[in-house]
Amino acid sequence: MKFVLYSKPGCHLCEGLEEKLVAANHLNFELEVRDITQREDWFQRYQYEIPVLCQVQENGSEVTEIPLPRLSPRAPQARVEQLIQNYLGQDRAE
Repeated sequence: MKFVLYSKPGCHLCEGLEEKLVAANHLNFELEVRDITQREDWFQRYQYEIPVLCQVQENGSEVTEIPLPRLSPRAPQARVEQLIQNYLGQDRAE
């Protein structure tokens, strides 16, 4: 399973969530971090919402990103891992 984290440099909320996701590397998922300042379409879409964590779903050649519920910046590590595990479990059930 793959997740994409939309963020930008200097965003302490983004950095905090990224650290928690990296610390959850014992779970079986791939994380791609995308800097919204690198593409205008990302910037326009997410400039007021970052950090945004999306689940990537692939169906043949079609790729869809589904934004996950926003976590509180103060969410503990266990809550971040629980969110990831919930989506990993959904993937296995499909």
